[in-house]
Formats: sequence, structure tokens, C-alpha cells
Amino acid sequence: MGRITEMQYQYALERIEDLLPLVSGEDPNEEKAVELSIYSDIVIEYEKEHFPIEKPTPAELIQESLIEKKLTQKELATKIGVSPSRISDYITGRAEPTLRIASRLCTTLGISPAAILGL
Repeated sequence: MGRITEMQYQYALERIEDLLPLVSGEDPNEEKAVELSIYSDIVIEYEKEHFPIEKPTPAELIQESLIEKKLTQKELATKIGVSPSRISDYITGRAEPTLRIASRLCTTLGISPAAILGL
């Protein structure tokens, strides 16, 4: 695809809104479903270029997971066998977990290994 203009992007957004109620989702080869797919691709391409979403850092993942799981730093430290100050170091970015600790963090917090490794 060539460079998508803002006007094309806006038009694609409008068409998606028009098409969504008309597509049943049962037949991906249905004319309106194909059209919806094309406009969706346009929106995705434009947004990748103009509104990129950066991957969260390991520190952000740990902090967000603590909130989600309603765990304190001290509780997490006990679960994975490190000091609470070490958890603080991970969250502030002063230190990165070793592979062994990263594995425990992934298991305890439900974080994918690829995400914690920044992949």
C-alpha cells in the first residue's frame, strides 16, 4: 500500500461505521465483508504510522500486573523469593530481573515471557 492520507483514513473510518452493522461475519467472502476488511487494513496501516503503540517496559508490566492482581510489592517479593526493595528496583527500572526471577515473575503475574524480555 502507498502512503495513506488523512482524508483516506477518515473516509475509511466512516465506511467501517457504515459497514459494521451490515456484515454478519458468517461469510468472509461476502461483498460487504471484503470491503470492510479492505477499509480495516487502511485504518490499521495509517494508525501504525501515525499512532504507534510502544511496547510496555518490563517495569511497566510488573507494575501494571501488581495493580491488576491486587498484590503489594511485599507480597510479590515473598512469592518469588526476593526482597521488597528488589521489586521496587524492578518497577523503577533501576534493575532488571535475572532470567530465573523473570521466569518467576511471568508465572506469578501471568506475564508472557516474550513481553517481560521486551520481544
